[in-house]
Amino acid sequence: MTEQATPARTNPWKSFWDRGGWWKALLFVAVYLAAYTYLPFLAQPFMGDALDVDSALETPASVFFGIMLPLVIGSILLIVFALTVRWLPVPLFGRQPVRGRWWMWFAPALILIPILLRAFGTDYSQYSVAVIATVFLTGAFVGFSEELLTRGVVVVLLRRAGHNEWVVAFLSALFFAALHSVNFFTGQDPQTVLGTLFYTFCFGLMMYLVMRVTGSIVWAMVLHALTDPTTMLATGGVDEQNVQTTNVLIGLVAPATVLMFVGALVMLVFIRGDANGRAAAEEPERVAAPKA
Repeated sequence: MTEQATPARTNPWKSFWDRGGWWKALLFVAVYLAAYTYLPFLAQPFMGDALDVDSALETPASVFFGIMLPLVIGSILLIVFALTVRWLPVPLFGRQPVRGRWWMWFAPALILIPILLRAFGTDYSQYSVAVIATVFLTGAFVGFSEELLTRGVVVVLLRRAGHNEWVVAFLSALFFAALHSVNFFTGQDPQTVLGTLFYTFCFGLMMYLVMRVTGSIVWAMVLHALTDPTTMLATGGVDEQNVQTTNVLIGLVAPATVLMFVGALVMLVFIRGDANGRAAAEEPERVAAPKA
């Protein structure tokens, strides 16, 4: 009597996400944003007077509870999700399925310029060593969580649905910018929020290009992880604009940022490529799936 092979059991949860779709990416970002926004409230009984509402960079504890905690929670949620759908290390950390072009190297260069200007122009004497260390640790969580979400999960979902790379770049940057729309509801000046949305859209395009040209999401995480802490220390807060300073290097950050805006929008026009339904080079090439 011959023994029949037992068919592999399907995982409906994994199958649902493996098929991809732009609406699934939007749904995932919305659920993540809700968890990122509201779950930290559970820690309020443990905060005491640690959170300084007037200056988030006043103490290490204020930086942790005011900025880092939601990022830590978000990072954990993303890792748990990735494990449940078995997307670690591939496709999230796999080699890019579409080869980058030489001109895409302008993206990391344009991102590095304001990072270096802020890094060498900031007056660190106004902060304690512990605050500076905590801010840079916070930056590591920013780079990891936001890139894993928008250049990781979102890009995988868009590519799996068969969208070409122009659409992948545009929508992943748009969803990244949408994450910062929550500032509308925190009492921040609407003009500042709109400026932040435009900045994050262009920055998202640059992170996509960094990932493409280096072949890995890791380098996008690294540059992102250096951008936010240098910005916070240079401005003294989160999403601050119109900072008054006499420092020459800090004064050059604004024109360097405008140059980054122009570069991002110009390079968006030239983005080409199609992953043919793949999210990583290690995955077998297949015909693009119908768009969901």
